[in-house]
Amino acid sequence: MNECYIFDHARTPRGRGKKDGSLYEVTPLELATQTLEALRDRNGLDTKTVDDVILGCVDPVGEAGGDIARAAVLNAEYDDCVPGMQINRFCASGLDATNFAAMKVMTGVADMAIGGGVESMSRIGIGASGGAWPMDPQIAIKSYFVPQGISADLIATKFGYSRDDVDAYAVESQKRTAEAWSEGRFANSVLAVKDINGLTILDKDEHMRPGTDMQSLAALNPSFAQMGEFAGFDAVTIQRYPEIEKLDHVHHAGNSSGVVDGAAAVLLGSAQAGKRAGLKPRARIKAFANIGTEPCIMLTGPVDVSRKVLAQAGMSVSDIDLFEINEAFASVVLHAMNELGLDHARVNVNGGAISMGHPLGATGAMILGTLVDEMERRGVGTGLVTLCIGAGMGTATIIELV
Repeated sequence: MNECYIFDHARTPRGRGKKDGSLYEVTPLELATQTLEALRDRNGLDTKTVDDVILGCVDPVGEAGGDIARAAVLNAEYDDCVPGMQINRFCASGLDATNFAAMKVMTGVADMAIGGGVESMSRIGIGASGGAWPMDPQIAIKSYFVPQGISADLIATKFGYSRDDVDAYAVESQKRTAEAWSEGRFANSVLAVKDINGLTILDKDEHMRPGTDMQSLAALNPSFAQMGEFAGFDAVTIQRYPEIEKLDHVHHAGNSSGVVDGAAAVLLGSAQAGKRAGLKPRARIKAFANIGTEPCIMLTGPVDVSRKVLAQAGMSVSDIDLFEINEAFASVVLHAMNELGLDHARVNVNGGAISMGHPLGATGAMILGTLVDEMERRGVGTGLVTLCIGAGMGTATIIELV
């Protein structure tokens, strides 16, 4: 097996995923295109040397459908020989796209590849692609389907996380992100999205709410209480977990991941390919893994897959310096930290999707890049990135600083 190295990464800012968001007028094709252009231009990349581009997209329909990765390759004016492929593993799509690209390099199928993802949630609404799991009673009933927000509240109820617990976590996420932006920690990775005239549309994450405090969050009503009661999803969770007498609905917009637009790309390759291109390796992909988990509670995957990938790498939790655990909901991260015995001081140190937003298909690649940057900033050797996934799954990747 070849070693696979990360040479560079780039992402767009996260724009609010609504019609008044700054990136609403920017198509998902253009978001993906600009990340590919950034990797090419700032690395002086001969695109003929790129063997594949793999992008995650969770709702690949309409203008995001039809293999948006190949469309972005062509739109970015990469050489015609560069293929592209779109994949979907829900929220881990961007990380898995990067893992798939790394797998090609590690097996010798590719010398250099790009992984990443894109999602325009303002233009293509979440769930636009449909799917059997939530819509076909044949699978929905036997898998105890509930929406993710209900699952997040189920985790909080089952494992004892109160409204104050999840709100306090959200406040800290906002605080950490505000500090990271004020100190310029994202300066080398976030590109300014520009319009056709070259004018900047957005150069900073716009979902952030740095003034968030416990009092402001306390004023928000739970987002999933009515859904749970009137659509019957609370009853479904109690049927699956009879030890739960009543679901405690603690999640709301302020302690859940934000709906945003964005794209990210990660440049990977072998040592030999990097040397030929004059690129300096920044990190090495050490191991990656996927796992399935019980689909009703759904969002516990980061715990199981972290244990799996650590065992695969012959490592323990204490061997990892920094963790990125996607902030789909506050209870997801609290549960992972508790089960894995993690100090919050080394988890999501720059905040996460609660403060910056979660562009579904791109987030995994975004937080992988954030991890690389932070490891370099601190001079630490190892990092692990993981995400929970719809239908009960988890993905994780371990990297080592070069």
